[in-house]
Amino acid sequence: MSQDQPGDHLSIRISNADRERVAQILHNAMAEGRIDLSELEERLDAVYAAKTFADLEPVTRDLPVQSTSPVPQPPRMPAPAAPVQQGGRIVPGATAGPSNSIAVMSGVERRGDWIVPPHHSAVAVMGGVEINLTYARFTAPETVIQCFAFWGAVEIYVPDDIHVVVDGIGFMGAFEDKSMGVQAPGRPIVRITGFAMMGAVEVKPPKKKHLRADDDHRGQIED
Repeated sequence: MSQDQPGDHLSIRISNADRERVAQILHNAMAEGRIDLSELEERLDAVYAAKTFADLEPVTRDLPVQSTSPVPQPPRMPAPAAPVQQGGRIVPGATAGPSNSIAVMSGVERRGDWIVPPHHSAVAVMGGVEINLTYARFTAPETVIQCFAFWGAVEIYVPDDIHVVVDGIGFMGAFEDKSMGVQAPGRPIVRITGFAMMGAVEVKPPKKKHLRADDDHRGQIED
């Protein structure tokens, strides 16, 4: 990219890290009261559908950010994974499930044999979101679950054959990681990030009662 053409960067393809950064800006804007819940959902859909920096630019145009011209970041390459056999956790090209789980003074559950998209947003405002990955499958080797909890809770149940990276922030709230998974070739990576304000995001292994419930209702997704 030449320096005398400052707009060229807008045509550059974005990475997952770029999407995560913009999603965090949107969650912070909602926490500050700059946008409402419906705007958050609409803009997150645009972020996760974006292909270039030109697609991202309108999403934060009316929000205070450090830079109006995002600098392209080198793509983060996932560690080489062993081929996944039929019936494995990672199913590239499969039709993914919902990209959002939003609970406002209500509850949402995602469980059973469902396909998790590369980016999933979980929002709990005076409500609860439960995401059970016991039987979940993934369209990508690395998945990001962006969480926002305000006077609410997001509970994520993760079996030990999924590697979890938790790097969220709690303000008068908590981000807790009690998962038992470890990184290994062929295992999916789930990165859980976001913000909890007077609420909680809890990552923990499935309880036995959850395992039995999923066996009875395998494939069920409840909203």
